[in-house]
Amino acid sequence: MLPIESTGGTYGAAAAVLSAAGMASSFLPQAARASSAATKIIFFIWVIPHKLCLNLRWVAGRSPTPQKTGRKLRAEGLMSSTPAWIVTVMLGVAACAAGDGPADSGPPGPIDTVPAATPGRGFPALAPWVSFYGTALQMGDLDTVAATFRIINIDADPDAGNFTTAEIRQLKAGGRNRVISYFNLGSCEHYRSYWTTVPTGFVSCKANHAARRGSYAGYPDEEWMDVGDTSYQRLLLDHVAPRLVSRGVDGFFFDNFEIVEHGPSSGNGPCSASCRQGGLDLIRRLRAKYPNHLFVMQNATSDITRLGVTGGLAFTSLLDGISHEEVYAPAFDSQSEAELIAWSGDSLRPGGVPFFVGTEDYVGSCGSGAAALAAYTTSRARGFSPYATDASGNQTVVCYWGF
Repeated sequence: MLPIESTGGTYGAAAAVLSAAGMASSFLPQAARASSAATKIIFFIWVIPHKLCLNLRWVAGRSPTPQKTGRKLRAEGLMSSTPAWIVTVMLGVAACAAGDGPADSGPPGPIDTVPAATPGRGFPALAPWVSFYGTALQMGDLDTVAATFRIINIDADPDAGNFTTAEIRQLKAGGRNRVISYFNLGSCEHYRSYWTTVPTGFVSCKANHAARRGSYAGYPDEEWMDVGDTSYQRLLLDHVAPRLVSRGVDGFFFDNFEIVEHGPSSGNGPCSASCRQGGLDLIRRLRAKYPNHLFVMQNATSDITRLGVTGGLAFTSLLDGISHEEVYAPAFDSQSEAELIAWSGDSLRPGGVPFFVGTEDYVGSCGSGAAALAAYTTSRARGFSPYATDASGNQTVVCYWGF
């Protein structure tokens, strides 16, 4: 297959049409095998044009500059002997004009990389786990990671280009492991594409002045966002989340949700009563959209979330696990530990299995074995699942502790 670099504009539109043409070609054998004339009609006037429409919409919303991630559109079977794909292209354009199809969620992948269904709620194994936000190259031997950890948290943002879909499947090790993706809810990083660029109908983080809640102390390239804001919720629900799901991950690792614990006059991400409740409601809406994906919430483990209610449901029922940073290292945080103990005491069982309660401590480097051992020992004594790595702002190395 010949990879075609997608750069938007006229060339990108041509690539989308060619990709869709190849897609039509790949669908034709299915249509030919259809058991009835009605089924064949559905293939040619709905299924294939619908796929093309998504391609064209994606290109229309893209910048004319090349993607720095080197993402590819693949064209296959472009010179099919059948003229059916030409009709398909025309129907696809008509479908777009009619407004059919869901909101754009990023570039469509090749047919052979469509993610498999998720395994459902709850973690079958609660340990060991790893949090890593670098690239596959930085991770090293993916098979070693897959053999060592049962829960693997990565950043699967397609714009980051950290992992291919095949590499994510490799980490899953045939279903033995669960791979979840970092998902920033409470703040928005300036380097994310959706800080400035979003499909028609959405409001980017930068343009959403009503939702912006000021700079994130210590992180100059990041701003707090009002998780109760309607436009911001739609961006997360219908644009950001689908892009992550399209990578084939098993769920989400929610970060910076602790904004719901901030008061309305906080100097670091103020959050009003409507912001707080809106945040709980956002998780419920995500759960309604992704009933079988795993949800892990980092930090934000106070009674505001543990005792929270949204849409008549206990907020805790929406999650499959929680994790908290810096419980035992670099210094002991008694309040965070007490909060995790309270969650553990609720004996939650998502999907009929125990609730994941993790700790993530920072010990400076993977050579700090004594500090890591102390954190692991204390965390396990409380019934938690520990992991220790270098620092919060790095996490581009995997630490294999051996204990």
